[in-house]
Amino acid sequence: MAVASEHTATTLAKFHAPEIVFGIGSLVEAAHAAVRLGAVRPLLVTDPGLIEAGWADELRGHLVEQGLTPIVWGDLTPNPKDHEVTAGHETYRAHGCDVLVALGGGSVIDAAKGIAVLAANGGSILDYEGVDRAAAPIPPMVVVPSTSGTGADVSQFCVVTDTVRGTKITIIGRSLVPDLTVIDPRLLTTMPDDLNAATGLDALTHGVEAFVSRAHNPLTDHHALRAVGLVTDTLVRTIEDPQEMAARSIMAQASLEAGLAFTNAILGAAHAMSHQVGGLLDLPHGVINGVLLPHVIRFNAASDPEPFVAIAAALGLEEHRGPAVEAALAVADRVERLAREVGVPRGLRELGVQATDLERLAAGALRDACMSTNPREATHEQMVALFRAAL
Repeated sequence: MAVASEHTATTLAKFHAPEIVFGIGSLVEAAHAAVRLGAVRPLLVTDPGLIEAGWADELRGHLVEQGLTPIVWGDLTPNPKDHEVTAGHETYRAHGCDVLVALGGGSVIDAAKGIAVLAANGGSILDYEGVDRAAAPIPPMVVVPSTSGTGADVSQFCVVTDTVRGTKITIIGRSLVPDLTVIDPRLLTTMPDDLNAATGLDALTHGVEAFVSRAHNPLTDHHALRAVGLVTDTLVRTIEDPQEMAARSIMAQASLEAGLAFTNAILGAAHAMSHQVGGLLDLPHGVINGVLLPHVIRFNAASDPEPFVAIAAALGLEEHRGPAVEAALAVADRVERLAREVGVPRGLRELGVQATDLERLAAGALRDACMSTNPREATHEQMVALFRAAL
């Protein structure tokens, strides 16, 4: 992998990560962690699907066994809304909670982060859009991811839907990295196939965008490349055989490594664009990424294809031995093929995006924090064209 060693950063590198517990049957460790963090009355944030699957009851039981009095709150929908974060915070305050325990996918974990921000800083969650806007330290947080892709369990990101503007806001801050993440691959077996596909493509997008990001560094590159290869080799297997624990464990690791990469290297245009579409139409984030990523790869490679050579090698593509532009285009084609294999639509139009939406979507994407680390700058006209190509 000599090519990867050339893709290095010369500036100061920082690497943020929570304490990580990984393994089949590790769910009980979340309760032990809550005790270590001083919990007495933790707020267990989850969603109806996790409650129905029985995972919330299992974790609640572990918390009770440790002498705690957990308050379970699961009044959430996918893509957490600003008013849902407000409602969760009101529950947190009404019951005198002290530690947050999040059990769920990215939506649940982002909601828990939003509740934590409000618990310490007050106001509206929309007040904290941007970087390091929440000044006061937030309550301790333990997270247990139930999907394999969002990386929210290790990231310094919190994404919330602004229901008035019809867009997603991104809140970034070192304090949003959870204190501990407990990754138990058992939880992945109850994901619906569409959610499994969506979150897997999200992890793939994290790996690709982190590797080519302006803010990448040698500490993130390894994790990014590992994630890209693991997702591409394994995602289809988890759909074909949902109970195969070996494949589930690999996808859990892929999600973790992609999360560690992107929380430190940040992301790029695919996520900046996806946030706008998701906020407009309340659609699964990973599905939108699966549609957009090949187009963004081609757009970025037109400026500098070299970083994609290492990605092509990580994917086992023969084109990595040839010209860099051919390697980059082969990566885009491989991503597109994987998206088709797991059932993602061919274009944004199938998801409900109209040509009349493109100007608004482009303007929002250019304001998104993720655009600041995309390797190629884009004008408004180029962003409109990129959205149009993805239609």
